[in-house]
Amino acid sequence: MPVLSTIALTHEANCRRAASSLAPSITKSASRQTYYTIRLLADRERVADAYRAYAYFRWVDDVLDGEAGSGVERSVFIGRQRSILEKCYRGETPRDADIHEEMLVKLIRNDEEENSGLQSYLRNMMQVMAFDAERRGRRISQNELTEYTRWLATAVTEAMHHFIGHGCYAPRDGTRYLAVTAAHITHMLRDTFDDIEAGYFNIPREVLDANRITPFDVTSDSYRAWVWSRVHLARAYINRGRDCLNRVENLRCRLAGFAYAARFERLLNTIEREGCLLRPHYDERKSFAAGLRVSLDTFASMFNLQGADLSSQTVPVRKRY
Repeated sequence: MPVLSTIALTHEANCRRAASSLAPSITKSASRQTYYTIRLLADRERVADAYRAYAYFRWVDDVLDGEAGSGVERSVFIGRQRSILEKCYRGETPRDADIHEEMLVKLIRNDEEENSGLQSYLRNMMQVMAFDAERRGRRISQNELTEYTRWLATAVTEAMHHFIGHGCYAPRDGTRYLAVTAAHITHMLRDTFDDIEAGYFNIPREVLDANRITPFDVTSDSYRAWVWSRVHLARAYINRGRDCLNRVENLRCRLAGFAYAARFERLLNTIEREGCLLRPHYDERKSFAAGLRVSLDTFASMFNLQGADLSSQTVPVRKRY
């Protein structure tokens, strides 16, 4: 074999190896919990696509959150991603997709089901990214916030059922998306300071206007009252979502759902215990002890040990903000 041909084949093989390791690498770097959830719980034949599904949007989100680039450039970027999505579902193959965009191309190429959970995930998550690209630096309405959470909850829930226990029974009633809705509400509270610094305001403008505060008045009584209302709503959704998860047929899928909910329920406990006064960082959620408590809470939920917090009890809040 000619030397140049050998070099070309070696280069091609190296590129394939780099492409195959890209999605797991991005996932593990961004979220070890997500990485190991996919590795341990996803259907074996869907593990590679599950990594691609998470890593692709992690990359999109990082690009949109980057300090470099104007609003116009962010709009052009997300427009390109939407175009690739639509072309692929029409059966076209983009010729200029880069190594990150190839993750999306491969996902859709492997999606042989009509109206699949994967397609729902991709379309709803793309809506989430497009909204983030557009809303940066402006105040949003309550309706926009509700739609934003609905897109996210639909995307994550459908992805979970697509990649874990695919084809097994799961409820499709009004409670299907509540656990992830609660998680997203909690996530936005947790990231309030980081989001403000990046130009994302998660409190509706109706609340700001009614109380004559700004998105930066996080320590004000009015802001804390709104936080309490969100904590209360998220906790109610988690409780109802847990009932839904109990009816999911696949054990691995139930485990993933309960672990996801328990992670954020712990954070709700912390926020409420601290009088709904948000802080810039919640580093304790990354500790080994926190992980152990989440694991215990997960198994407590799975075996219907309602009210039996196996590691600690929530401290009641004296003043309900």
